[in-house]
Amino acid sequence: QVQLVESGGGLVQAGGSLRLSCAVSGRSFVLNVMAWYRQAPGKQRELVASISSGGITNYADSVKGRFTISRDNGKNTVYLQMNSLEPEDTAIYYCGANLYNTGWSWYWGQGTQVTVSS
Repeated sequence: QVQLVESGGGLVQAGGSLRLSCAVSGRSFVLNVMAWYRQAPGKQRELVASISSGGITNYADSVKGRFTISRDNGKNTVYLQMNSLEPEDTAIYYCGANLYNTGWSWYWGQGTQVTVSS
């Protein structure tokens, strides 16, 4: 069974930084795209950033220049470095991974709360 476990959320003041991590564990899987999504209260879940197995990245316009996604394929882990945080970044952040186990599917972490105070 594949699991995604996130860590690194918390409370930070505007202008501060946080680093999120998400480790994928399980047996016999192949990782493809990994991504971070977020959902703020009363809003739909939105893509924050994604990274392919080859390292190609994609960012939401709202986080370009402030957030950096990276991955360690040896550790099956994806990171999200968040700098210059704004109150509008407050949300639950979810890690997602497109991987092959019994077939290609998206798997999701449990979510980690990020709160940015003004």
